Amino acid sequence: MNRSVEKIRQQVQYNCHIADARHGGDFTMCTYLLKMREFFRWERGLGMQTVLPRDELGDWLMAREALWESLDAREFAPLCINGREYEPFDVAAINGALEPHGLVYSAGLANGSRANFFLGELLEREHGEGGFVLHLSGREHARCLSAPPAMAAGREVFLRREALARYLWEKYEAWGWNRPDNALGKAFAHYDFANDAESALARMTDVELAAAREHELGECEASELLGEAWNEMLLDLSLTPAELMARAVKDHLADALRTLPMLLREANPASLHFYAGNLSGMRRHLFPALTEAYGRWQETGDMAALVAVVDGARDHWLDLARDMMALHQRLGVASAETMRRLVLERCGVEE
Repeated sequence: MNRSVEKIRQQVQYNCHIADARHGGDFTMCTYLLKMREFFRWERGLGMQTVLPRDELGDWLMAREALWESLDAREFAPLCINGREYEPFDVAAINGALEPHGLVYSAGLANGSRANFFLGELLEREHGEGGFVLHLSGREHARCLSAPPAMAAGREVFLRREALARYLWEKYEAWGWNRPDNALGKAFAHYDFANDAESALARMTDVELAAAREHELGECEASELLGEAWNEMLLDLSLTPAELMARAVKDHLADALRTLPMLLREANPASLHFYAGNLSGMRRHLFPALTEAYGRWQETGDMAALVAVVDGARDHWLDLARDMMALHQRLGVASAETMRRLVLERCGVEE
C-alpha cells in the first residue's frame, strides 16, 4: 500500500473506531465476542481456518476496548484526500476523489441507525437501470466491527465481497458446531467445504453476491415507492415492536421486487436453501406462507407453491406498507400499538 493510500486508510479507520466506540456494546455478549474474533482475524490478515492465538487475542481485545473508551466522545473527522477536505458522509465526492487510487468508500447508517464506514479495493462499478450505481469491492482496507456485506444509500449500492465471504464463513462455522439438518445445512451441502473449504467459500460467495445485489437494488426501488414518509414513520416508531415490523415489511418488499423472483428464475437449490435459512426473527414471523411453501418444495420437489407465494408478495407487502404509512399519517407517534396489531392481522400471525 503506497503512502497516500495508507494515509486515507488511517483516516477512514479512525472514523470506524469512533463508530465502534459508540455502537460496539450494542450486541449481546455472545455476538460481540464472535464479531471481535472475526475482526481480529481480518485486522491481522489471518486465514479463515487459522487457529487464533488466545493470549494475543486477549491482549488485543483489551487494547481495542481501551481505544474505544478514549474515543467515545469524539466526533467523526473529515477526510483529507489529495489536499482537499471532505465531510465523512459526502460519499459521492469522496468516491470521485478515490477513483484514481482504485478505491471505493461508503459511509451511512446500518443495523438500527448505527454509523458504518468502509474503504476497499474497487473491483467494478456498474451504472444500471433507473440511475442506480453499484460498487463492488474486494479486499477491505478499513472497516467497522460490524461489516454488512451490502448497503444502499439513495441510488448507490455497495457490495462488499470480502465482507460477504466472512459472513458466509461465520454462518458455516456456526452451523458446523452441531451440523443440524436444516436449510443452511442443505445450502452448504452444495459446496465441498469438507475437502476444499477455500474454493467452496469462493464459489458460494460468487453465487450469493447475486442475491445480495438484487436485495439492495430492491431496497432502492422500495424506498422510491414508499418515499420519505416511510423514514419519517420509522423515526416516530423508534424502539417499538412496530419499528421492527416496519423494517421487516420493507425487507420483504425489497425481496418481493427483485430477490425472490431472481431466485425462482435461477432455480438454484443452494441459494433457495440459503435464503430460507437466513429468514429469521421478525422477517420469518411475518411471512409464514413463505416458510410453508419452502417446506412443500422440500417434501415434493415442486416449486409451484413457492411461485404462487412470490407472485402475490409484491402487492401484499406494498399495500401493507402504504396502509402503515396512512395509519401513521392519521395517528402520528401514537400509531405504534395500532400498527403492531394491523401488521399481525394482515400477515395472519398471532402475538
